[in-house]
Amino acid sequence: MSSTSKAGETSTPMEGFSEQERAAIKARAKELKAGGRGSKKAAADEAAVLSAIAGMAPSDRVLAERVHAIVTAAAPELAPKLWYGQPAYARAGKVVCFLRSGQLDKERYSSFGFSVAANLDEDGGMWPTSYALTELSEAAEATIRKLVQKAVS
Repeated sequence: MSSTSKAGETSTPMEGFSEQERAAIKARAKELKAGGRGSKKAAADEAAVLSAIAGMAPSDRVLAERVHAIVTAAAPELAPKLWYGQPAYARAGKVVCFLRSGQLDKERYSSFGFSVAANLDEDGGMWPTSYALTELSEAAEATIRKLVQKAVS
């Protein structure tokens, strides 16, 4: 499908996206096509997450390995899966929390975030939905653990 710009030029819907955004879109389409359910699917999803983590730059890999361990211990009911090619953790197929590699996104920090499926709503109508990560102190690990437990409560 193409569209016409004001100057009469045609463009594809993928134009205007960065190389990383196009790769994420393609990865998400592949994830959706994989579909399936059951323990084989869960094992394959976790293997895909671990493979994605292993493929990260060393500094992001260290963060991702710790986040993976924290999330899976704090909320074992969450299933690891890839989401836009990055590690995510889902309940009933809906992503609750996710990690974005800063180096892959060409950012100065990685991000740990929560989707609308997370139970984080606060009184006052405002709450954070993602956090920048450059390193994980004990306090940061405790915060992630607490937030993940709240997100699935």
